[in-house]
Amino acid sequence: MSTDYYEVLGVPRDATAEQIKRAYRKKAMQVHPDVTDDPDAEEKFKAVNEAYEVLSDPQKKAVFDRGGDPMRNGAGGSGGAGYGDPFGGMGGFGGFSGAGGFDVGDLLGAMFGGAGGASSRGPRSRVHQGSDQLLRVRLSLAEAAFGTTSKLDLDTYVVCPTCSGKGSAAGSEPVICVQCHGSGSVTQVQRSFLGDIRSTTVCPTCNGYGSTIPSPCPECSGQGRVRTRRQISVKIPAGVSSGNRIHLRGQGEVGTGGGPAGDLYVEVLVAEHEVFRRDGDNLEMVLTIPMTAAALGCTVPITTLEAELEGATPEDSTVELAIPAGTQAATRLVVKGRGVPALRGRDKGRRGELGVTVVVETPTRLSDEQRELLARLAELRGEGDGGVGVRPGADRGFFNRLREAFNG
Repeated sequence: MSTDYYEVLGVPRDATAEQIKRAYRKKAMQVHPDVTDDPDAEEKFKAVNEAYEVLSDPQKKAVFDRGGDPMRNGAGGSGGAGYGDPFGGMGGFGGFSGAGGFDVGDLLGAMFGGAGGASSRGPRSRVHQGSDQLLRVRLSLAEAAFGTTSKLDLDTYVVCPTCSGKGSAAGSEPVICVQCHGSGSVTQVQRSFLGDIRSTTVCPTCNGYGSTIPSPCPECSGQGRVRTRRQISVKIPAGVSSGNRIHLRGQGEVGTGGGPAGDLYVEVLVAEHEVFRRDGDNLEMVLTIPMTAAALGCTVPITTLEAELEGATPEDSTVELAIPAGTQAATRLVVKGRGVPALRGRDKGRRGELGVTVVVETPTRLSDEQRELLARLAELRGEGDGGVGVRPGADRGFFNRLREAFNG
């Protein structure tokens, strides 16, 4: 055996049935082709399903634990004399038991703890767990940063309102199957030169349920559930970002027979903002000021992200940013406590900072008077044609600041 099904599901060899089931659901959600972009998702999903098929079936699990191949003929193995094919590759070997014949399922049950053929399992239930669902919600940067409540439409299965999940029409009930008499399986006897061989299979009349529904519910056709669209309200916590998922237990689709609902995962997608860029818990923006303001210093009102929230106060919507005299291009100024609240960890709820990178604008059109004034200023500062030169290290510092500002 090359596949370790316990390793595929990530469970120990002494895991309980409930632990195996939980591990399967978790793994299946991680590798489902509709959830991940992994090019090998389909193969991984098949491997997870095969592992669960084996470990959730007592017979197959027993074969695997003994070193056999549980996927060969339902319970076979390597074909050797050990724990492989119990018939050594000869399907009719058991005929030597005598004229009375034998039941393949009974033999497997005796070898592997009574979990052999269909007859030992009994009728299967019509009630099954519903599937998990994935829903995506698109938020603005402000909604993601400060939290919101979104109302989403979900196409899903719900319990049939007419039959309440039973699957039968009003006044009708399921009846015991006349062919299998409620066992869910039928036994066929075949004669051979080795003797009578009995094989047990799923009852074709009731499909293994042990009962039939003579009058199915007209709304759900006996499934116990119907497809519909319902609206759910999802609370989005402050600080989420693209790719975060919100787990809602029991909000997925209802299973057949009115079985318990699966879970719902809501994945967050955050739209880009025309002013702010998010960097972790910080917000970044670029502010363009004239060169005179950069040289002399000034105070600039900055509209914050909170201004986009309904009911935002003037104090929350605007912050006064002091531009120091002599501010250079690509300088990053910081306003503390105006970023995004932390989603988790020790700093949960604590807000990051607002970083403002200054871009100094040089005028391109000057009047004669303005040109004369600038020329006079340059003369006073010794910055005429003969006073302009490259200062060692100055350009490097400028470009480093500019690169950091725009690349994050």
